Amino acid sequence: QVQLVESGGGLVQAGDSLSLSCAASGRTFSTYTMAWFRQVTGKEREFVAGISGNGRSTRYADSVKGRFTISRDNAKNTVYLQMSSLKPEDTAVYHCAADKRGEFAPAVRSSINVYDYWGQGTQVTVSS
Repeated sequence: QVQLVESGGGLVQAGDSLSLSCAASGRTFSTYTMAWFRQVTGKEREFVAGISGNGRSTRYADSVKGRFTISRDNAKNTVYLQMSSLKPEDTAVYHCAADKRGEFAPAVRSSINVYDYWGQGTQVTVSS
């Protein structure tokens, strides 16, 4: 079982930057593909960014390309999401997730259904 704990959310203004962190428990963190999803109340949870276990492969939603950067530090069992040029439409609860079979996939997967473990989420609010 893997536990994921997000931190770093908050209230910022449009155009600002914010960095999220997700700390994971367990010894097999480096084998998991990790991802960030976000959800607005009343809407489906959507993929934001993902990174392979070794950090060499990443994937981003079109809406955040060029503004968000996902990274990981396997020595610290932590994945990060650096967000810049934030927009009001980025407002959501951000969740990190782990895909324990990701190392067997040809690419980082974006489907919510393949992720096995989820954090509770951290709120990001961007004011205009």
